[in-house]
Amino acid sequence: MTNAKRQIYLDYQATTPLDPRVLEAMMPYFTNVFGNAASRNHPFGWKAEEAVEKAREQVAALIGADPKEIIFTSGATESDNLAIAGVAHFYKEKGNHIITTTIEHKAVLDTCKALEQEGFTVTYLPVGKDGVVTPAQVKDALTDKTILVTVMYANNEIGTIQPIKEIGAICRERGIFFHTDATQGIGKLPFNVDEFNVDLASFTAHKMYGPKGVGALYARRKNPRVRLAPIIHGGGHERGFRSGTLNVPGIVGFGKACEIAQTEWKKDYEHAKKLNERLLLKLRAELDELIINGSVEHRMPYNLNISFAYVEGESLLMGINDEIAVSSGSACTSASLEPSYVLRALGVTEDLAHTSIRFGFGRFTTEDEVDYAAKKIIGTVKRLREMSPLYEMAKEGIDLTKVQWSGH
Repeated sequence: MTNAKRQIYLDYQATTPLDPRVLEAMMPYFTNVFGNAASRNHPFGWKAEEAVEKAREQVAALIGADPKEIIFTSGATESDNLAIAGVAHFYKEKGNHIITTTIEHKAVLDTCKALEQEGFTVTYLPVGKDGVVTPAQVKDALTDKTILVTVMYANNEIGTIQPIKEIGAICRERGIFFHTDATQGIGKLPFNVDEFNVDLASFTAHKMYGPKGVGALYARRKNPRVRLAPIIHGGGHERGFRSGTLNVPGIVGFGKACEIAQTEWKKDYEHAKKLNERLLLKLRAELDELIINGSVEHRMPYNLNISFAYVEGESLLMGINDEIAVSSGSACTSASLEPSYVLRALGVTEDLAHTSIRFGFGRFTTEDEVDYAAKKIIGTVKRLREMSPLYEMAKEGIDLTKVQWSGH
């Protein structure tokens, strides 16, 4: 009888498993409490509405917001669209200029591209080799037509944390709205909307041990008040910002996930940090030519993005993905074989970008899993490098950039 292969999940930036406590909170709303939260004239609806409002409080508490500032959506992609297009369309008489960065999630970049088609002007700020954009860059890019700055909190591919508090302060001073796609950070890193000078923040449940298909947009109600043009029309749900029957079980799960994150994020953080350091130590002990992508100093411990020079990333993935779930590039764009646009924005060469693997750690990852993964990765990299003439040449001290390759 063959031994069943292990299945180790190290792709926590793509999605997280559902916490059993979250599932437990959701269950009644799939069965007995099935009312529509918008049904105002009977107890079935009242109970559903009550559950939604409790969840709204739990979500708001995690980020230091007023529950009235939380708009439930289908996820962070919709929240990004609503924040960026919503502000652009509402304030277009005031100005038509938006500032963002080259390493944002596609939900932000593609929304900005769509707005450019409508005549808006977008500045895409480059990042340094460490993947960080500086507050000075933002300040220099502001014009009297700027209505919105959108910079992510933590990057989904390289884990780099941006100085959003300082960027938010610059925007506040100039009376310009500041949005952050905080999907990877909320529930895992400290985040407070007032402290961070944030006017709009997008996040989602499935990146923090909640269910898929439910997210939220925080939109500030006063000092300054943010107005939004809706992108989905109908029934006036969510104070008219986002129509559509509410996903009550999902929202309940989201609330519970936020409540757990509020009390356990520090424990999760320390756990991930330990695992991250452990994996890196093991890999470095056995392998050379490892490059960490993104800032080593300003990054979250849940993410480790490494380029394994002289190893083709797809071959490495194929060598390990029967047992170890990791990602090359971003989960939302990995259908394409193009090297990651985030790594290319850091100035990583195309060759090296193709050798990168993203490891994601989380609440349920164990030391034993990390040790097993390290062993499997080391074995696979060594095997692939043995077959690589380039690795051999590099080890002999040949400068591969100066080699004249003969064409046929």
